[in-house]
Amino acid sequence: MSQILTLEISEQVFAAIQKQAAKAGVAPEHLAALLIEQQFTPISELPADEANRETARTRFERHFGTLNLGNTTSSDNESIDADLAKEYANTDEDE
Repeated sequence: MSQILTLEISEQVFAAIQKQAAKAGVAPEHLAALLIEQQFTPISELPADEANRETARTRFERHFGTLNLGNTTSSDNESIDADLAKEYANTDEDE
């Protein structure tokens, strides 16, 4: 059995829900309902259906992003090429 609940949320919260829903390929209202249900349903009672998998995937994908490690392990091709050229030009036979 399900119930209809009308909520008023800020534009900022709605934009965040809309963005996450678009990434997950679901409607914003569907994602909002899933998030609310997840908040108030113990994990042991959750059925293993597609909606819950989608919510878990959405939650997991929030951790995606970029990482800047600085120049130490840079993936800058010009820097890598310069390092390789320097090593190839090194004629020391110490190794």
